[in-house]
Order: sequence, then structure tokens, then C-alpha cells
Amino acid sequence: MITPRVAAHAAGLPGAGLPAYVHDLADLAGHAAAVRAALPPETELYYAAKANPAPELLRTLAPHVSGFEAASGGELAHLRKAVPGLPVAFGGPGKTEPELRLALELGAERIHVESESELRLLAALAAERPGGAPVDVLLRVNLPAEGGELGGAALAMGGRPGPFGLDPRRAEACLPLLRGTRLRLRGIHAHLASGLGAPALLAVAARVTAWTRDLDRRHGLGLGEVNVGGGMAVDYTRPRARFDWAAYGAGLARLAAEHPGHRLRIEPGRALTAYCGWYVTEVLDVRHSHGEAFAVVRGGTHHLRTPAAKGHDQPFTVLPSGAWDRPWPRPAAVDEPVTLCGQLCTPKDVLARAVPVAGLRAGDRIAFAMAGAYAWNISHHAFLMHPAPGFHFLS
Repeated sequence: MITPRVAAHAAGLPGAGLPAYVHDLADLAGHAAAVRAALPPETELYYAAKANPAPELLRTLAPHVSGFEAASGGELAHLRKAVPGLPVAFGGPGKTEPELRLALELGAERIHVESESELRLLAALAAERPGGAPVDVLLRVNLPAEGGELGGAALAMGGRPGPFGLDPRRAEACLPLLRGTRLRLRGIHAHLASGLGAPALLAVAARVTAWTRDLDRRHGLGLGEVNVGGGMAVDYTRPRARFDWAAYGAGLARLAAEHPGHRLRIEPGRALTAYCGWYVTEVLDVRHSHGEAFAVVRGGTHHLRTPAAKGHDQPFTVLPSGAWDRPWPRPAAVDEPVTLCGQLCTPKDVLARAVPVAGLRAGDRIAFAMAGAYAWNISHHAFLMHPAPGFHFLS
């Protein structure tokens, strides 16, 4: 579960340098290359930077992706600086006027429009910039779910009423609004859910593509793109399991053959970077309460919010340490379930609950796996003012 070089690096970190995030960039590059190889050559692979925008990860991914997706003006500016020259698509359900102006200024390759009002605003801003190429847009559409296809989703952004994207009928009502503007409709975007396996995602992609082709044919739009988003399942209960990229790629190839002229684009985030990162910390104390064992570690969910946000146990590896310089017995749990908690004064600061361990002692180190996405960047860093973790990138 932990790569040998991450384990060696984690064991060698000084105690004062913990907690720390350790990323294996070589492992990330290998995974990204394998994903790219599994996809049809004509399918565009964009990385959703919201999953982890660390510049080191972005630069590692750059040779293997077609571009990046930003969900805010801040991400857009960050991407332009970290990976200059690569295409960036700009999405998000609540774009402000300054953000849209920034997208035009920085030359976002695509802007994903989520409402009629947003389309009107973007058209007005584009009209203020005479000359130059048209502004390429995709309409994000919230297609209804069919046949329980989103039943296994960890998160649903579409398929039902919600703030993301256009109702299909309203999407068609947007078409007349494009006439006479400097906006050019290139295709449709439809990211409906996250946490789906390859068969479910392929079923969604097929329906989105068919809907786009029907819209294109009825209105003579000449659309060339279908963006089916990301949402590839990442299973924290099975850290060695991976999304079936081979099956997904084969399915996309069949879909592309059935719909010639419509280029497919996907936007994975978590499924690309989750596996390359570890959150390394040490056990401060082990205590027993009402017959249950608890280990308190440095840091906690203010550094790694993922398990609290998703309600799961973060997978981990114990890295035993022989060092114990206290004059009293070393607190320990042996052959029993242990709940791993952080330093915050709230019972919600739990990283893993009642996980069986052969042995766990104060002073041992813990490497929490699958911490390369939606980890530090979504956490509430300032709560209780504990020190920030260190960051290490192994190339």
C-alpha cells in the first residue's frame, strides 16, 4: 500500500517535521501514463485541479494530459502560472463577473456556461473586447437520471434538481441567445455524478453523447465536443483497487466510433492523484476508554479532512519506531481495534475508527494512504492554530 521510497522517507523525517504530506511523483507519472494509454487517442484527458492543485503535481501530470480544468478564478490564475501554455477549461456553478473577465483575459480554452444569465453576462463581456477569436463555450446540461444509473454515486451533481448546469429545455432556450454574439458553442458538458465504476460512467457518457447528437441534428449546430466530466470511483475501503481504465477506454472507443465527429473529453481529478500522496504523522498517545483503544496523533482532520467529509476510515500503514525516551511505560494497543484521532478538541476529529492492529505504540509513525486528492486543500487549516504540515515531493 505504501511505496518503499515513501516509507523510507517517512521513517527518516525528524519528529519536528511531522505531520507531513509525502507525494511520490514517479508513481503519479506512471499512473497518469497508464491512464492515458488506456484511453482512445482522440479522447481528451483534462485534470480537474480542484482535486489537488499543488504545482509539483500539475507539472508531473502535464506531459500526460491534454489540459486542466479550473473551477474558480483563483485556480485559473494558478494554473496559468504553474503550467503555462497548456489549455485550461473554466467551469463552476457560480462564476463572478471578475472571474469571467479573468477567463477572457487569460484566454481560457473553454468556458462551461451553467445558466442563461451567465451566458448573457459572458456575451456582454466578450462584446467589450473587439477583435480576436470568438470565445468558445460549452453548455453544461443537467440531464435527468434514467434507470437508477446514478444509484451507486458517492456524490450526485445532476440527474435531479440541483444548482449545477441547465435543465435540458433551458439549454435549448439558450441557443437563440448565442446569435450575434462573440460566443461560439462548441459542445455540451454534463458531469452528473462522482464515485461511479466504469460500466455506470460509460452508460452516462453514452446518453450524454446521444443527447448532444440529437440536439446538434435538430438545430444544425455543428457541435464537435462532448465533455462527460469525471467521477471515476476511488474506493477508500480497498486502497489497492483502481478504477477500470482499460474497460472505460474500450467503451469510450466504441462510443466514439458510434458518434463520429463528436470528440470526447473527460475530467478526472481524485482518480488521478489520490494514490500518490500520504499524510505521515506520529502517535502522541494511546489510551483506553470504556474498553476501547484510542490513538491520538499529531495533526488531524484540520490537515486531512477527507475521512470526516466522506465518512470513511482513511487507510493507513503503521511504521513502527523503536525510539522511546520517556522514563514511564510506553502506551500501546496490541491485537485490538484502535480509533485514530487528531489533536482537535472535537469528537469529529477522527481519521479511522476501530481498525484492528497487531500493535500500535506511542512514538510509532502512521502513513495515511490515498491522501493525494481532496486532502490538505479542502481542510480547515486555521482551526486551533496548530502548525501546518510539511510537504515533500519525491521525484
